[in-house]
Amino acid sequence: MGISATELAEAPPEQVEAPEGKKLAGRSPTQIALQRLRKDKLAVFCMVIVAILVLAAIFAPVITKLMNIYPTAATIPYSPDKVLSFATGLPRKGPPNHGFWSAHPLGLAPQTGVDNLARLLYGLRTSLLVATVATIASIVIGVALGLIAGFSRGWLDRVIMFVTDLFLSFPFILGALAMAPIIVSHFQNAGQLDTMYRVQLFALIGILVVFGWMGLTRLIRGQVLSLREREFIMAAQVMGVPTRRILFKELLPNLVAPIVVATSLYLPGYVTAEAGLSFLGIGITGIPSLGQTINDAQQWWDIYPLYLWAPVLTICVLVLALNLLGDSVRDAFDPRTRR
Repeated sequence: MGISATELAEAPPEQVEAPEGKKLAGRSPTQIALQRLRKDKLAVFCMVIVAILVLAAIFAPVITKLMNIYPTAATIPYSPDKVLSFATGLPRKGPPNHGFWSAHPLGLAPQTGVDNLARLLYGLRTSLLVATVATIASIVIGVALGLIAGFSRGWLDRVIMFVTDLFLSFPFILGALAMAPIIVSHFQNAGQLDTMYRVQLFALIGILVVFGWMGLTRLIRGQVLSLREREFIMAAQVMGVPTRRILFKELLPNLVAPIVVATSLYLPGYVTAEAGLSFLGIGITGIPSLGQTINDAQQWWDIYPLYLWAPVLTICVLVLALNLLGDSVRDAFDPRTRR
């Protein structure tokens, strides 16, 4: 005998049995999205690529120690004259004029003798660190301001959106060109040269965050404007539930999908931005980074193409994998999409 519609509606999901005797279990939208994501072969492939690059960045010190390679000129235990040609500045062994060199698979950097693979791993480590920290900070600021602006009515909403539009109207490159030298020069004048590299790192993260939170704020505000008119929000207000609880217990769980999608799109954008700023010389200069390597390698591209193409291809693969993964995450969390 089948189950009536009334019995199916009244019984808890874990107690309902299908006609075949199997139990029916309810699933949340997040569980449905994750299941759809696991079935997406392209998403799984991109996730594997991102995981490999992230693990390579995390374990860069271990890998370089095992391979006995060094990422900076200050750490190499040998004199560059022993491995580089005095006339050309190019490596005596390995690329570009010789065959594969197992001790240095990607060759040595001209004029400095630094191992290109070690510098690539540490540059990837720096880029992912900057992108991850900037993404987390931007998400936190954007979600908090979007929740407040969307739920509040009156002057507070207008002030937040005015500041958001003001930051959106300011050119990113111009702001970075103006802010980065000012921050760095302040610590130089103070005589804190030992913390200069750390200052450059945090200055770059700060610049990315300052000019990166606005889009998510507008997105979250739009979602909250729609959700605050729903019955469960109005009922919570009538019952006297505190505003803080409504924001973080009622509204925030319903914003998981746009936040996850925004996170997957912020990461590749910040990786590209970090590389671009470092390439322009207004990012990180004392710590190995992908953009800095590209900046150093551009003058050697015609005679030493591997020196340039290794960091360029690494950025392309990482950004492409993150973008495709972001598209898959967006489709998985979109209930209107059926793949």
